[in-house]
Amino acid sequence: MAAPMQRSMLKLLRSSSVALKRSFSTSRVAATSSVIQHKKYSTEPHFSKYGGRTTVTALSGDGVGPELLSYVQEIFRYAGVPVDFEELEINGSTTDEETLRSALLSVQRNGIALKGNIESKFDEPGFKSMNVELRTQLELFASIVWCKSIPGVYTRHQGLDIILIRENTEGEYSNLEYQIVPGCIENLKIITEAKSTKIAKYAFEFAKTHGRKKVTAIHKANIMKLGDGLFLESCRKVASQYPDIEFNDMIVDNASMQMVSKPQQFDVLVMPNLYGNILSNITAGLVGGYGVVSGMNIGDDYAVFEMGTRSSGRSLKGKNIANPTGMLLASCDMLNYIGCNKHAELIRDSVMKVMSVDKVQTPDLGGQATTLEVIQAIIEDIKPKTTSWSTTAAQNVYSLR
Repeated sequence: MAAPMQRSMLKLLRSSSVALKRSFSTSRVAATSSVIQHKKYSTEPHFSKYGGRTTVTALSGDGVGPELLSYVQEIFRYAGVPVDFEELEINGSTTDEETLRSALLSVQRNGIALKGNIESKFDEPGFKSMNVELRTQLELFASIVWCKSIPGVYTRHQGLDIILIRENTEGEYSNLEYQIVPGCIENLKIITEAKSTKIAKYAFEFAKTHGRKKVTAIHKANIMKLGDGLFLESCRKVASQYPDIEFNDMIVDNASMQMVSKPQQFDVLVMPNLYGNILSNITAGLVGGYGVVSGMNIGDDYAVFEMGTRSSGRSLKGKNIANPTGMLLASCDMLNYIGCNKHAELIRDSVMKVMSVDKVQTPDLGGQATTLEVIQAIIEDIKPKTTSWSTTAAQNVYSLR
């Protein structure tokens, strides 16, 4: 008698609770969708520029984030990059609303940020991920991680050139978790047609712009037929508008296996949030690890650049062995975004020469160099190039007299 009554009570509690929460989440999704439908797919850069110099927000992050950001600033100084940094300390310990608000206001003011990874505590149920808050509140809908094999860096697979594009604001990261009754948790995965269409459109446009031939949608629609089914159907509709780009789809567990066994088959991948996070980390591991891959978070109005994987490198903090390549390449992506292409090419070429030709590599790549030795080698490679710039500029001025 007690068991049927208990089941009835649980069913009643759950139905009333779910109705209330789904009502809330539906209104939240509807409001979000209505905003998105009126926005264009344009991601034209918006950033503050005064007197020929651009101001960029620097968000410190945890672990090796602060030290890597300081190295970026040092290399920018030697390269003559016309960028000023507005530095803000934000990490896993600064979780108050005021710190988040200050960070948001700074990015909104400057339009662009370079960021160290902020740790998210998984053993505190009420803890909000500052990374997720920044992405959702700034509407950074697209995460782009470009994983490319690096000459001189030994890995199992060579010749990889894979672009992973991930929807960045919904899915399992919607932060809608509830305890129905003790011992029973409900986690809502939100998938909307508006955001699925938007990220698919972005992926195909990115592929078209960069001369890519194929886009693969990653999903689990064989099990999550409604949510992932909607994402897949949205991708298929967008794909029909790009007849010159091949389109296929792959179930996420098969995609994970294929990525480590035959990664050369992939070109551009487009995915919901969680799958994108997992596959980006797998692919980064195939080309040298978290130390060599950069990442971009792009929205209609703002952009945040960081390392391609979300590791803070806490165990490497203060040891002078962290690989600065990923953060330096992220800074080059940022320079391309704001139109400083000459400086981006200068720094990127020097980073690659030091790592691939001179073989000055940190322990994660099998080398013995310290972080400072890598940075110094890059600076020494940059110096004569910027000197030649100054000489050429002086000669041009003289010839005009």
